[in-house]
Amino acid sequence: MDTTVKTQDPEIPDTRSGAEDGPAPQGLQPFLHDACVTLYAPSFAISHADGQIDGPADGFYHGDSRALSRLTVAVDGTEPAPVRGTLEGADRAAFRSVLRGLGESTADPAVTLRRRRRVTPGNLEETFEANNAGGRYVRFRLVVTAGTDLAPMERVKSGHVLPPVPAGTVEDGFVWSGGAFSVRLTSRTRPAAVDPAAGRLEYEVELAPGATWTAVLHCEAAHEDGDQFPAPAEGTLPWRTPALRSADRGFDHWLSRSAADLDRLRLTDPQRPADQFLAAGAPWFLTLFGRDSLWAARMLLPLGTGLAAGTLRTLARRQGTKSDPATEEQPGKILHEVRRATQDFDQGFSLPPCYYGTVDATPLWVTLLHDAWRWGLAPEQVEQLLPHAESALAWMRDHGDADGDGFLKYVDHTGRGLANQGWKDSGDSIRYGDGRIATAPIALCEVQAYAYEAARGGADLLRAFGRPGADAWEEWAQRLRERFRARFWVEDERGPYPAVALDGEGRPVDSATSGFGHLLGTGLLDHEESALLAARLGAPDLDSGHGLRTLSSDSVAYNPYGYHIGSIWPHDTAIAVHGLVRAGFPATAASLSAGLLTASDAFDARLPELFAGHGAATDVLPSPYPASCRPQAWAAASSVLVLQSVLGLSADVPGGTLTVAPAFAEAYRPLRVEGLEVAGGRLDIRVDADGTAHVDAPGGLEVRRGHPSPR
Repeated sequence: MDTTVKTQDPEIPDTRSGAEDGPAPQGLQPFLHDACVTLYAPSFAISHADGQIDGPADGFYHGDSRALSRLTVAVDGTEPAPVRGTLEGADRAAFRSVLRGLGESTADPAVTLRRRRRVTPGNLEETFEANNAGGRYVRFRLVVTAGTDLAPMERVKSGHVLPPVPAGTVEDGFVWSGGAFSVRLTSRTRPAAVDPAAGRLEYEVELAPGATWTAVLHCEAAHEDGDQFPAPAEGTLPWRTPALRSADRGFDHWLSRSAADLDRLRLTDPQRPADQFLAAGAPWFLTLFGRDSLWAARMLLPLGTGLAAGTLRTLARRQGTKSDPATEEQPGKILHEVRRATQDFDQGFSLPPCYYGTVDATPLWVTLLHDAWRWGLAPEQVEQLLPHAESALAWMRDHGDADGDGFLKYVDHTGRGLANQGWKDSGDSIRYGDGRIATAPIALCEVQAYAYEAARGGADLLRAFGRPGADAWEEWAQRLRERFRARFWVEDERGPYPAVALDGEGRPVDSATSGFGHLLGTGLLDHEESALLAARLGAPDLDSGHGLRTLSSDSVAYNPYGYHIGSIWPHDTAIAVHGLVRAGFPATAASLSAGLLTASDAFDARLPELFAGHGAATDVLPSPYPASCRPQAWAAASSVLVLQSVLGLSADVPGGTLTVAPAFAEAYRPLRVEGLEVAGGRLDIRVDADGTAHVDAPGGLEVRRGHPSPR
């Protein structure tokens, strides 16, 4: 998901770049690849790896506003020499440095500074701890400098440098305010001097040998009208936290780190605080997104249905009820994103606070409801949401297929919104094989698969709950399947494959992309068609060795740093892994899964939103995409979807069955995972070294061992 300049003019492709050090030039998105991000939604902090907060995107943020843009420490006018910085949890970090030249009698460091950070909703706590391990008495002046521009998130993301806001003073600290947003920074350790004009808190520190000195700073940020989406109460995690012990410790670490990040990405619906969902990611997208929140909840279904239920209800309350060209709302449509205020970017690009410019969130909503029902969502909760499902299905027929050709498609009618409205939503993402940018209205291949799944899943729900329309939606799905086969398939020297899209004139946009993976296992394709795509996904032009490239490296438009034209997105690869297993191609799934795990190791188990699409043959480790979100909900949730795929796990609670068919577990066994959930009860699975699976499932479910086939 991208909110930089969008265009449908093929002569003006979307561009992204930024400066790594110093203030970002106007209009260049800041880089984040070496940043330390600590979060507890709706708040987070970004700093350099040494803990200093003073870069283009650095700061403490709350609710899409920057509360602090600077928080640095110096000793006698010199910055500490960094030694190590590390995350101690999703919401905590620690940084060690040496105060060189102080108290040293040998070449060994004597005085060190430990900086600890903790983020909670609306609060940042920074603890500075100086320790004298030398044999000499030392005295020094420690200065903390703070400041803020109170910038809205879209200004930061666009690379704009805003002037600092003057500070007011309170006892032992400062206050800043702008409109309805206020920030207060105070020191719990009394400083020797407070200089509001310079934003300086000065401390005179005296340390005897072996002594320690500590100062604690607390920053509080708040919007006058409260949080748009508040953090959940403690102890209300809507899923079980699994424990994995496998032969691949990197897999175990990835799952554990992902679970911690997902915990801190949770937000609640203020209209019903019991309903939780996942914010898309930090820093750019820490809010409700339709497709991202839906995909993440779907990936986490093996941990319970609570998150899915909260996500479905939160989006259902905001489901479209009218036609509004300004926001792209339509009856039955599921939204794209919600912000506190209008986002105004450069070159006339602007998104309203509640924006509906997405073609895929609506079918994905229906499919999540169907899948949650299959995993054991209580029938009464499912039934309450069926009117929303019927409205969503009607949107696919009446609005998603606006010209009546039978395909879901999109076009930005406002001239200020997203030119592309699938998950690859950057302005240059949908390309012909010769590199030209496709013109709208555009019908994406994967969206037709989502629509097919939604129609079939919707029919199952309507029939199971005695509501009319099931036969009609099954017929609609079958017609879509036939039309897709007739219109989307193209051929090159390697054989047939589906085009990435149909353009505004109904012509195939003939690029080979990672979108193949989203078609597999949905039922849209037959076995022979699936085999063709499995072979394509396993070839080196798409399989980089670290995951799937979004665009084939053989393409004229391929760019390993292109947001959607060559980069690698972990969720995209995980969807392909799951689709390959469902379609019966575990060997290719195993290769992609192994590549994703090598990437996870390279990013210390916190996979970013995306990374560069260089191959394993050219880079020992994958290269970062410099402006990527990290953590990102669906990147973290991908660890659970890969685990589900390794186990060949699928559920049909209404039918009384659970399927466990370890399809490519050889690299990870012996394997034991405890704390999954199905039908509201605990599920534990062990796979021995010889491949024998042992399943401890809730009573009333028949455990089947076989291939989890598609619809």
